[in-house]
Amino acid sequence: MLVDFNTLPEESRVWIYQSNRSFSEQELSELKEKLDIFIENWTAHGSDLQSGYTIEYKRFIVIALNQSLTNATGCSIDASVHFIQQLENDYNVDLMDKMNVSYKQGEYVAHKSLLDFKKMAKDKAVSKNTIVFNNLVTNIAEFKENWEVPASESWHSRFLK
Repeated sequence: MLVDFNTLPEESRVWIYQSNRSFSEQELSELKEKLDIFIENWTAHGSDLQSGYTIEYKRFIVIALNQSLTNATGCSIDASVHFIQQLENDYNVDLMDKMNVSYKQGEYVAHKSLLDFKKMAKDKAVSKNTIVFNNLVTNIAEFKENWEVPASESWHSRFLK
């Protein structure tokens, strides 16, 4: 059951899929249609899943699920992973690789491999004040408070001296 992302409870579970590039306006329009259809039909053992999504910075797909009504099951999570993999194929993007880092350079969102990010930290090209995206947040409250944070306040801090 598709609902507005902003109406979901703060404790709703989130999954963040980070693209290795920005989506075009045309792609964003298509993505929203595909997400609407997927989420409208997403179920767990036949029960509707109250879910919503947001797309941030033309690059991050954030899907949220109100688990106080119905929990995701292995099958429903598998369905969402297959859906995301289909999007990867449709748009020739990488959405599932957790070994990539996105961070802000001014208002621009940059995307690097973890190895490149470590090297940049060593070379002082990024600092503890660099805004990073912590895609490990688990619910909407954390997403709002701790998703977009200085590197010093995220798991990225381990690479900064």
